[in-house]
Parts: sequence; structure tokens; C-alpha cells
Amino acid sequence: MQDQGRSTRKRTGGRLKDTRNRKKHQLGRLPTETQVGEGRFRTVAVRGNGSKTRALATDVANVTSGGETVTATITDVVENDANPNYVRRNIITKGAIIDTDEGQARVTSRPGQTGQVNAVSLE
Repeated sequence: MQDQGRSTRKRTGGRLKDTRNRKKHQLGRLPTETQVGEGRFRTVAVRGNGSKTRALATDVANVTSGGETVTATITDVVENDANPNYVRRNIITKGAIIDTDEGQARVTSRPGQTGQVNAVSLE
């Protein structure tokens, strides 16, 4: 269970006492950590009668270059500023640089939130 509420620590590092219990609207979820591989997706219910499609794994990216978009196959994660360990584990997040059959591209979408990988070509 992820708590999106107030920190349990003060600016000085001291502990804050709980003034109330956690509330339903403060709950979050663990990050999805979309991997490179055969497509696996999960639909989750969200607040306000909506839903999100989370990409647990995918090997397809929509790569845009010069106003033209093509569907490319993802082969590898080259660089990921979010976490250096994500490169070793082939985890795709927004801002990651991926290697595709169309060349290298930077991810502009959030695969764990939208269920698809949109990217802009670096060449």
C-alpha cells in the first residue's frame, strides 16, 4: 500500500506524530515498471468511474520522425535517467532512450499509465 499523504518526517528529520488514519483518497499504487517483451497489459479501475490500461510488458513503439509516425519493434533500453538500474532490467519509463528497428528514440508517453509507448526519433 502506497501512501500519498503528508510525510512522516519534519524538515529537520524529526518524526511527526500521526494526527489521523490514512484516507482512501491518499492511497496510491506501486509503479508498473514496463519491461521490453511480449505484450502484457492490465486494466485497473481508477477514481471517478474511469480506467487505465497499464503496459506490464511491450515490444511495440509508435515512433515519430519528421511529422510521420511508424510502428517499430523495441529491441533494447539504451538509457534511462529515471534509474540506471532500469537499463539493465530493460524497463521503459517516460524519457527513456530505446533502441528500435527504426533507430534510437526517446519515450514521450508513460507506458505504465497509458498502456502504449510513444517515442520521438533521435536521428
